[in-house]
Amino acid sequence: MDELVNAIAHGAGADEIAGLPIPESYSGAVLHTDEVDMFSGVPSADKDPAKSIHVEQVPTPEPGHGEAIIAVMASAINYNTVWSALFEPIPTFAFLKRFGRSPEGARHDLPYHVVGSDLSGVVLRVGPGVRRWKPGDRVVAHCLSTGLESADGHDDAMLDPEQRIWGYETNFGGLAQLSLVRANQLMPKPRHLTWEEAACSGLVHSTAYRQLVSRNGARMKQGDNVLVWGAGGGLGSYAVQLVRNGGGIPICVVSNPQKAELVRSLGAEAVIDRAAEGYAFWKDEHTPDPAEWKRFGSHIRDLTGGEDVDIVLEHPGRETFGASVFVTRRGGTVVTCASTSGYQHLYDNRYLWMSLKRIIGSHFANYREAWEANRLVCKGMIHPTLSEVHRLPQVGGAVAAVHRNDHSGKVGVLCLAPEQGLGVEDPEFRERHATAINRFRSPAS
Repeated sequence: MDELVNAIAHGAGADEIAGLPIPESYSGAVLHTDEVDMFSGVPSADKDPAKSIHVEQVPTPEPGHGEAIIAVMASAINYNTVWSALFEPIPTFAFLKRFGRSPEGARHDLPYHVVGSDLSGVVLRVGPGVRRWKPGDRVVAHCLSTGLESADGHDDAMLDPEQRIWGYETNFGGLAQLSLVRANQLMPKPRHLTWEEAACSGLVHSTAYRQLVSRNGARMKQGDNVLVWGAGGGLGSYAVQLVRNGGGIPICVVSNPQKAELVRSLGAEAVIDRAAEGYAFWKDEHTPDPAEWKRFGSHIRDLTGGEDVDIVLEHPGRETFGASVFVTRRGGTVVTCASTSGYQHLYDNRYLWMSLKRIIGSHFANYREAWEANRLVCKGMIHPTLSEVHRLPQVGGAVAAVHRNDHSGKVGVLCLAPEQGLGVEDPEFRERHATAINRFRSPAS
């Protein structure tokens, strides 16, 4: 493994990388199938991912047809890794077992699961049928894994009945020294970014791009008022940038003054500190509070000059969904990609049907959408929102911090990269964007 890292650090070419032996095993962030009941009876908020995630050696898989083995220099924490580590809403081993019923997926059905759905790194080997990529290529990976054998996916790959999220519904994910991906997950690494910066955009940025910009999402246009929940977090911080770049007006909901300042630094002017305002959209566990929806809507109009929001970027789910439907303007759109506060949503349907509003379900992104999102990063039009970086042995604690919402932007993880700051190939372009790139970084990180 050290030989690989040294070769990458010295800019080894395709022939040299291809000639290096690949280790028979590697270190990764692993869940164990015999521990899926370890949190039985424990409330979700009290579950500790640091107890369920183990960093240990696992055997290196061989790349099959259309696949590649990647030396992972850095990765990042996403909320699907939190779900994986909590074994919620179901253990991810159920996904692996289902995948394992096919000949292609059999090797994914293991008593351990290497998790993680982001990476930046270097191609080490490619399997048969891979033509676009070769050993030595510096890449990032998006997390859509699909073979596109069904006609259903050929207009939009996310509709493929066999689509899966790599590192969540497949094995050999990105929080590891090596990873197995499909070649059609790979995209060029932004040359002006470090390994850890490049690794943090793939999942959340592509998700926000599909939700807001794509024809499969809300089709945001210039001047749209866009409500962004969790605007200081991973998904939200990219959404704010996309709204600003596209001529929209972000209305940002955050949870503390520090995150409010961060989103203001992204150019947002309309910011709501939800905790400071004391918004509570439920009277109790079973009863929503429409009076709070109305108070929230009035607050938004105060910030927009009397206008309601055209689009809501939804991901908290149960806690906020009723308010989201209520505050959306007549004919507007709620686009939802997650339910981090609960999957059972409750809203007043009168405000939906009588005002001709739409709810769009949005799940990650297809290859084209992910590629377009990555292109914006490569051009310096969207910037990483990396706030802190951990090493692979500390990944359990990093996932626990995301579970507690003790973070801003994205949390990165060094895998094979020996230290931060490596991997930059275009320092001049980087210097032009240095302030924006480092906007979310804390002095200690």
